[in-house]
Amino acid sequence: MERPGAGAINSNECENVSREEEMSEEFEADAMDSLKDMPFATIDIKDDCEITDVPHINLERSKENERISKDQIKKRKKKQKGYQPNYFLSIPITNKEITRGIKILQNAILQQDERLAKAMTSDGSFHVTLLVMQLLNEDEVNLGIGALLELKPFIEEILQGKELILPFQGVDTFGNQVGFVKLAEGHHINLLLEIAEAAKRTFQEKGFMAGENRSFKPHLTFMKLSRTPWLRRKGVKKIDPKFYEKFISHRFGEEMVHRIDLCSMLKKKQSNGYYHCESSIVIVSAVPGAPGCPPEDRERKPSVDLTVPWPPDAQAASCPLPRLLAGNRGRGSGSRLRPTG
Repeated sequence: MERPGAGAINSNECENVSREEEMSEEFEADAMDSLKDMPFATIDIKDDCEITDVPHINLERSKENERISKDQIKKRKKKQKGYQPNYFLSIPITNKEITRGIKILQNAILQQDERLAKAMTSDGSFHVTLLVMQLLNEDEVNLGIGALLELKPFIEEILQGKELILPFQGVDTFGNQVGFVKLAEGHHINLLLEIAEAAKRTFQEKGFMAGENRSFKPHLTFMKLSRTPWLRRKGVKKIDPKFYEKFISHRFGEEMVHRIDLCSMLKKKQSNGYYHCESSIVIVSAVPGAPGCPPEDRERKPSVDLTVPWPPDAQAASCPLPRLLAGNRGRGSGSRLRPTG
């Protein structure tokens, strides 16, 4: 067998290098993608099976970029570890037929185990969550209001002037821990998913941490065992399917989406049982008697510069005027997360 000449690389070594390149291809692609907006020259990639003259400065840049990429990944993981949503976009349930049906369901469960009373979602709080997010202070709440207002034209583009009707039918659980009324299958789910993705993108472009790792599954929660942790010590560790078996195929009614609210998970709820609402956008004409922002909080305007004019059209907002802030100290356009999707 002929020996390779001095300085040459034999075929086995080249094959091993190629295999290593394939294994690291995904990592390199991610690193390059995260660095494309950085103020550094493009990394020169050398073919290990060739003899090329690579300037020393490019090798230094490669090492520096790799170090920066690792630092960015560590910071991102650390930031995500402390991610605790405290605000959400809510589609309030206003159809009394639906709320009446849910109360009948809840009462039927309580007749079988009255200890679950504290696990039930209270009157006035029924909603579909569109997006969760973290807003750390009042400046960021104002920026969140701005993001909500910017979301309206995207929703209008998705709906194309049509109403969005959500039919609710049947009951299910998440791991026997969260009970919810299901959304019936249909094209409306695709529209809702598009709106949810537009909302996630809009808030992330403002620099907010928004959304969840799990895929979005629209649902209407009526009970959560996490509200009653003391029951675990008494043997209540799951929602028994027998409790709701009579409602498996029950038709609860249809909800026309007329408004999307920016709500707080932690602030005191309103007297009607609905969440504290910072601001809203109206999709169609408001439904009389619908829960949401109280009259004194309507027409809230964020104290930030928006891409949409103020005041918007007559149906653009149905909630609060902001407290004027001394400057915008929250996240701005200069600190953005890359949008997903």
